[in-house]
Amino acid sequence: MKLLTVLSLLCSLHISTAYADVLSVHCPTGCPSNPVDNDLVFGHLYALSNNPQTKFADWVAYEVSPINFGTSPGRVWKSDPLLDSENTLEKADYKGANSSVLKADRGHQAPLASFAGSRYWSELNRLSNITPQHKDLNQGPWKHLEDAVRRAATYEKSLFVITGPLFNQQMPLLPDADEPHEVPAGYFKVVYDLAGNSANFIMQQDAKRQDDFCAKTSSLQEMSTLINFQLPKFKSSNSLYQRLGCTH
Repeated sequence: MKLLTVLSLLCSLHISTAYADVLSVHCPTGCPSNPVDNDLVFGHLYALSNNPQTKFADWVAYEVSPINFGTSPGRVWKSDPLLDSENTLEKADYKGANSSVLKADRGHQAPLASFAGSRYWSELNRLSNITPQHKDLNQGPWKHLEDAVRRAATYEKSLFVITGPLFNQQMPLLPDADEPHEVPAGYFKVVYDLAGNSANFIMQQDAKRQDDFCAKTSSLQEMSTLINFQLPKFKSSNSLYQRLGCTH
């Protein structure tokens, strides 16, 4: 397992002989496990575990706080300088994605809108933080969930997110990608607080733009059957769902 770190002063690593707990400002109750052969990367605004086989991050973890909110400064796609180029897709690989059968946007895993006020906002446009996400999902319930998380986060009570792609069924490939990859069939998102209370969601690529994100809730048990790594311990919380505007 490679460990590539660009750590803030507040980020720490704690290793035990029984289990390697990675503690970070991006995942303060513990980061998910890092699958063998993945690259574990800590940036200024998020952490991710990049899968060299799929070419996408298995998970991305970040904090949501109003201190980082702002007006979107734009999208200039760049390769991640911390990763080998053969382990992620390139800008040209997304050519034609929106007009193909995928109808895919370049979807941020850690959303740009949550960090547009940070001096490090450009890191959100690194291709390691991007996946091909159906435009109706990206601009519909997925966006609405991200909006709800920002509305619920306060300076005193920020929220945290772990999100990533799901590969539970085979999908068409990007038409102009010149390297092996897998397109996600869906996505998971765990929204949680420092006490480990969580609200959990799964959305498939075929979601409709008008779908209600509150109808996409999931159990942690279901989620665990769809991923190949271990999540930190969370407990589903009705109050957190309500904080996001869902009656659960």
